[in-house]
This record gives sequence, structure tokens and C-alpha cells, in this order.
Amino acid sequence: MLLKDDNMGFSFHITTIYRGADFQMHYQHHLESVYCISGEGEVETLTDGNKHAITPGTIYILDKHDKHILRAFKEMKPACVFNPPLSGKEVHNADGAYELISEAVAD
Repeated sequence: MLLKDDNMGFSFHITTIYRGADFQMHYQHHLESVYCISGEGEVETLTDGNKHAITPGTIYILDKHDKHILRAFKEMKPACVFNPPLSGKEVHNADGAYELISEAVAD
């Protein structure tokens, strides 16, 4: 909904996470805030193994570039904010991270 080219300093996304999804991710270059609109799942932080339930109205914030696993028990619709903003061209690498796209590459 908002991407880097919108010049807001963050990006905003509504995402669909399908039932049964089990993604290991590690945003090495981005801070992330996620608000669950609908669905059910959990986020597991890998540094401590803690699992946190996700239900409508839950917000979780990954402010330390946390390695985590996102699981969807029912299809989830989260609203996600990333800083720095995503361009919309990112692809998860082998570590589950988005590479930081430099200005020269993004233009």
C-alpha cells in the first residue's frame, strides 16, 4: 500500500499468510511491526524459543532484527510496517532476510 517510492520513511503492507505456512525469517536490515487483522498463528523467536500466539488484534514488533518463525494455523491477514521501507522488489534470501537495496539499484 505504501512503498519506498512513496517517500514516507516506512512501507505499509496488507499480506496474506496461508494456512499451514511455516516461514523462518530474519530481517537483518529492516525493523518490522505486524498487526493481525484476521486469522490465527504464532511467532517464535529463535534466540529464546518463546512462542507468542497471534490472533486478531495482536501486534508483534521485531525491533532487534530477531530471527523468527511465523506459522499460520488459519489463514492470516496481517498489516505490516517496515523500516527502512521496502521497494516491493525484495525477495527472501536463504536466511529468510530481505537484502537492503541500495539507492543506485532501486532507481
